[in-house]
Amino acid sequence: MDFTPTPEQEAARDLAARIFGDLATHERLSAAGTGSDPGLWKALCAAGLVSAVADTGLLGLVLLLEEQGRTTAQVPFAASCVYGLLAVRAHGSAEQRERLLPGIGDGSVVVAGALRETGAVRAEVREAGGGALSGVVPAVPWLRDATHVLVADDRRRLWLARTADAGCEPVELTAPWAAGRLTLEGTPAERLGGSAAEGPPAERLGGDASDGSPIEGSRRGRSPGGDPARYADDVYADVLATARTAFAGLQAGVCAGSLARAVAHTRTREQFGRPLAVRQAVQHRAADAHLDTEAIRVTAYEAAWRRDAGLPYLTHALTAAWWAAEAGHRVVHTGQHLHGGAGADLGHPVHRHFLWGRQLEAHLGCGGEVLQELGESITYGEERS
Repeated sequence: MDFTPTPEQEAARDLAARIFGDLATHERLSAAGTGSDPGLWKALCAAGLVSAVADTGLLGLVLLLEEQGRTTAQVPFAASCVYGLLAVRAHGSAEQRERLLPGIGDGSVVVAGALRETGAVRAEVREAGGGALSGVVPAVPWLRDATHVLVADDRRRLWLARTADAGCEPVELTAPWAAGRLTLEGTPAERLGGSAAEGPPAERLGGDASDGSPIEGSRRGRSPGGDPARYADDVYADVLATARTAFAGLQAGVCAGSLARAVAHTRTREQFGRPLAVRQAVQHRAADAHLDTEAIRVTAYEAAWRRDAGLPYLTHALTAAWWAAEAGHRVVHTGQHLHGGAGADLGHPVHRHFLWGRQLEAHLGCGGEVLQELGESITYGEERS
């Protein structure tokens, strides 16, 4: 394994760091509240960073999301790249790629996602027939910015629905993710790779078992990771694993930003005439948080690298998600704790890292839940090299 960024990935990461550093300021983030920053999103798309993910791969996206996480920038970068650009590019038909990818790259098309196995808020969607969907998803991250939403029905088939055709209501969460409630009532939608009227296409997004029965849960019908063309009958698993890997990379950045703020604070904050940073207990907490952050980062890098290399990676994505949920919880609590009373101030920048870390934990699924799925995947030998 070689996680050294390519020149293209390194250039994209440095450009992203510069844009996020210049525009994702505390003042702008405070003004955005639970919404997004349209000016920042426009700058990122104009710089070509969204469209660049098509060339830099999932590992390149993870590097970019790390930079977003450091500043907790209020843009739907991860969602639109995972559920839009990468999903359509890998699994869409030629017509769908030609129609959707340019808009996703320039930011005029924003795709949110509501998969059935991400987080505590479950998507309950079913096909109503004739390429229409029915069901309700209580909270979809970045739905308020989305023009399209990628949803999974009860047979693990994935559909793209336009938000203009669905019911979308704002949902105020404790974390600033511009979430919304999605209601589908006979809403028209399209299957990537083909329409419902065409029957099961060769490149369908989400699959059925060979006997036509639904595929549900972690022990039934999962295929090995790697090149999506190798398992067109279960593309759902690829999109889910890609999302878990990308959001784990975002969590690595959130944790790194939280820890950096804590280190800066303890170096300058004095107690009894000495900086807090010289105290052994503070050093131990910071060291543990650093190791947790590195574990999140390296597992996300490995899963992303394996997907880009066409290797099995589904269990690696689950490993990254577990570290992001379990260790991310510890790190953002440490960052807030090391700020003392200032960490309890809802207006303090470190509190935003705390909220993002907890929201990402919920989005990925609690550590115990992800660990159970990982154990089942290993036990039943679903990922084969």
